[in-house]
Amino acid sequence: QVQLVESGGGLVQAGASLTLSCAASGRTFSSYAMGWFRQAPGKERELVAAISWSGGNTDYADSVKGRFTISRDNAKKMGYLQMNTLKPEDTAVYYCAAKWSTSSARYYTARYEYNYWGPGTQVTVSS
Repeated sequence: QVQLVESGGGLVQAGASLTLSCAASGRTFSSYAMGWFRQAPGKERELVAAISWSGGNTDYADSVKGRFTISRDNAKKMGYLQMNTLKPEDTAVYYCAAKWSTSSARYYTARYEYNYWGPGTQVTVSS
C-alpha cells in the first residue's frame, strides 16, 4: 500500500502560480504511476495530469495544457503539480492518486484505475 498526502493549496489571485506537493509513504513509490485530479463543487472529479512511474511520460487535460506541469521525485517519494497562470475556473479540491504499474512508461487517465488517493487540498483562485 501507499499513503498520499497533498499540500500547497491556498487562495491566490488569477494569474498567480502555485505548486502542489504529494508526499507518499509506504511501499516503493517508484513502482506507482501517479495522477492529479480535481473536483469543483457540483462537478465530477476530473483528471488534471498523469505521469508514468519513470516520469518519462505525461498527459494533461486540455484545459491545463501549457499552464500546468506534473513531475515526480521517486527518491524523495514526492509528486508535484506546478500550476501557472491560474484562472478562477481552476478552483477545486485537488487530489493526488497512485496506481501500481508493471510498466515504467504507462500513465493512467481514468479515475477507476487508481487505487490510492490523498485527502485533497483546496485551491481557490479569485478573479
